[in-house]
Amino acid sequence: MKITQLYTYPVKSLRGTPLTTAKLTKHGFRYDRRFMILKVHREDAANPSATRLENMHIAFFPEMGLFTQELEISGQDGTTDRVLIYYRGPGETRSKNFEIPLLPDTSELDIIQVVMHSSPTKAYDMGAQYNRWFSECFGYEVLLAYLGENLRPVLGNLSPNAARGQSVKSNSWLSGIASSIPLLGSTTKESEGITFADVAPFLVVTQESLADVSARLPEGEEMDMTKFRPNIVLSRSPSAWDEDFWGAIKIQDDIEITLTQNCVRCVSLNVDYATGKPGTGEAGSILKKLMKDRRVDPGTRYSPIFGRYGFLAKEAEGRIITLGDEVTVTTRNTERTQFDWPGLTN
Repeated sequence: MKITQLYTYPVKSLRGTPLTTAKLTKHGFRYDRRFMILKVHREDAANPSATRLENMHIAFFPEMGLFTQELEISGQDGTTDRVLIYYRGPGETRSKNFEIPLLPDTSELDIIQVVMHSSPTKAYDMGAQYNRWFSECFGYEVLLAYLGENLRPVLGNLSPNAARGQSVKSNSWLSGIASSIPLLGSTTKESEGITFADVAPFLVVTQESLADVSARLPEGEEMDMTKFRPNIVLSRSPSAWDEDFWGAIKIQDDIEITLTQNCVRCVSLNVDYATGKPGTGEAGSILKKLMKDRRVDPGTRYSPIFGRYGFLAKEAEGRIITLGDEVTVTTRNTERTQFDWPGLTN
């Protein structure tokens, strides 16, 4: 097999950035999902400083599909690396743009708490300049958060250690969290942790499975791969959905990624990126089409799956992968794995 596409998502839930090469870290591609946007709710008119922050995911805020991202990498120490954000509303002919430093100075930024899918971390409020620009685009108040040196704990059975049965299995949502989470915000770069990616550092998919999805659409229509939000796209898989059974892959003969669980799919697949709204017609019902035969993970029996979540072997930290790299499956499971994450398992 070969790598045919690579994507990163500096700001979570905005549209992805295609890459030709990617630097690997154990927490994902460099700069992947280091920022996220939260909606600000001011619920007490008598106390304007009292706010509630709501995580924004494209499944619930489809207007996030109106934003695109472009990386500008200096190749030096990273201090001048930036991401350019472009926003064009429905019917608009010109886009607004804004730039965000990928390694901002956090010394004077306020610290906030973010809990995503029951997995907590500390983060930094990027401040008025950034919050104002995004708020003007969305038409309501939002906050841009930067992860900085922090990480979120990996819960359930997603991590390689848990997948090998080395973590405590829980029978309840609460005990699952209690056995998996360190002290709030205490996950560090040395521990097993993730960024603002949902539940794992990498998502691996195949073009053969995408072709199967496209075959469910009317003739002449193709499913947009980027709606699955992959990091690594492979071609020449033996068949569609063969990846359901992959336990590990190797890139360039010696870069190993352990594939622990399936990726559970939601209504984000139905978003129309041109309008920033739920799609109409056949393309707007792709999730329903997958429900018919892709609810094959017993841990998420009400949701279809597409792709495999992965974790990088420690020895591959800092390596570079490139379009065209050869990929082989080094471990194959005899049965599909069973997804387990507190609050997400059904």
